[in-house]
Amino acid sequence: MPTKIVTIAMNGVTGRMGRNQHLARSILAIRDQGGVSLGDGDAIWPEPILVGRDASRLAAVAKESGLDRYSTDLPAVLADPDVDVYFDATATAARPRGVRAAIEAGKAVYCEKPLSGSAAEAAELAALARSSGVKNGIVTDKLFLPGILKLGRAVRSGFFGRLLSVRCDFGYWVFEGQLEPSQRPSWNYRREDGGGMVLDMFPHWQYVLETLFGDVRSVLCRAVTHIPERVDERGSPYTATADDAAYALMELDGGIMASVTCSWATRVWRDELVEFHVDGTLGSAVAGLRECHLQPRSATPRPVWNPDVPNPIDFRSTWVEAPAIDSEENAFKHQWETFLRHVVADEPFEQTLESGARGSLLVDLALRSSAERRWIDVPPRQA
Repeated sequence: MPTKIVTIAMNGVTGRMGRNQHLARSILAIRDQGGVSLGDGDAIWPEPILVGRDASRLAAVAKESGLDRYSTDLPAVLADPDVDVYFDATATAARPRGVRAAIEAGKAVYCEKPLSGSAAEAAELAALARSSGVKNGIVTDKLFLPGILKLGRAVRSGFFGRLLSVRCDFGYWVFEGQLEPSQRPSWNYRREDGGGMVLDMFPHWQYVLETLFGDVRSVLCRAVTHIPERVDERGSPYTATADDAAYALMELDGGIMASVTCSWATRVWRDELVEFHVDGTLGSAVAGLRECHLQPRSATPRPVWNPDVPNPIDFRSTWVEAPAIDSEENAFKHQWETFLRHVVADEPFEQTLESGARGSLLVDLALRSSAERRWIDVPPRQA
């Protein structure tokens, strides 16, 4: 039987990401497996309290999840001495308020990215968590996807030799709402509500790039709104005030060049919704959410440019699939287990709110680059 109960106030679980990835596929999955093993016969048992603004929606999620604890009174939940952890998956604009209140209440904090729509506020929250001594973490799910784990293994093995470049290609068509219902909530396309491609996705690319390849030293970005009008959940048209695509160059440590293309106004011609193409002097790799393919220098074909004849090389056939990693469980669940062990057993947890503040800094500088149409230097991380 589990011996350590961790009570978690989960704010934002009526939204798609909070309900599916964090509640159903992480916390409930952990409960289904009997908790998080501590390796000594003990286990951590997560006990969620669902928090939000709409009691009827909370009740519905609680019922379908087999839970009976929910509340619309966040201050009261945070004042409960039995609550150990505050988790936030609310809309970006609302997140700093809940995170700040939880830190001030002395709770451990774990939250989705971005930490804030403002780099200054994100840095302030990270500093507050550090000075308050509360354990804290931010979601970096992409690092624990099978494809990225395989890519990271190739980097650590020295497979690439000297790294030259990284290309990140992300996106898909998000329906405007006239022909088909949108797959994403309307607030994602209103800047005043915390929407925007750069704000949503650049924090993720920051931790992937800086964990695997090197710190971002400068950024050149152009953020655009390709689709100026969309239809909301009630069928009403609205003006899209946030960027729905972004095109960026970034220079990393060692002169590695990264190009990042993100769009919710593109149609997919690749194996997965995001791909990282990495080139080095000794080899290349293409990684998606689950798969990773490699091509070493010794097996690289020798193409010759000749548009007058059909291409004689089947390029994809010259790549090899990276072997599976030991465990390919849900990336969100994996990080939840790591964070819970950090809270209970003080095991290391590297993805803190300071990491989140670094992602928010890149967002600010990328948007500034777009507005000023120029390269912007990125300050180095504090030692």
